[in-house]
Amino acid sequence: MTAFDDGKDEGALRTIGEVSEALDIRPHVLRYWEAQFPLLKPLKRSGGRRYYRPADVELVRTIDRLVNREGYTLKGAEAVLRAAAKSPLDRRHADRRAGDRRAEADPDATPGVRIAVAEGPDMAEVIAGLKAVRAKLAAALEA
Repeated sequence: MTAFDDGKDEGALRTIGEVSEALDIRPHVLRYWEAQFPLLKPLKRSGGRRYYRPADVELVRTIDRLVNREGYTLKGAEAVLRAAAKSPLDRRHADRRAGDRRAEADPDATPGVRIAVAEGPDMAEVIAGLKAVRAKLAAALEA
């Protein structure tokens, strides 16, 4: 959990400036990430002012780690986050536009389409798998 030194409750909503300062990410980058990552949807009040929930702040931290520390592209980071779609960071289940519409269809009615019912892998497993693939690709390029 990100530590804020503002005296607010740990579960309080944070402005874009507070999140920007606490995570050392410029506000324009946070706004850009909102457009690039459908999972990142802070509350917007009148006047367009953004309020980040604790889950939003954790998602921003995860995106920052993937992009700026682990070297993922924005699309790659989004793929990692989507692979962990069953995580508590994903609020798209309430958004009827998000996700695959085929998931609502009867799997017997659509031949060749299989729908996974089991929980998705956790983030650490996904990252470990992607790093293994990256290492294999690097070895293949060197050979």
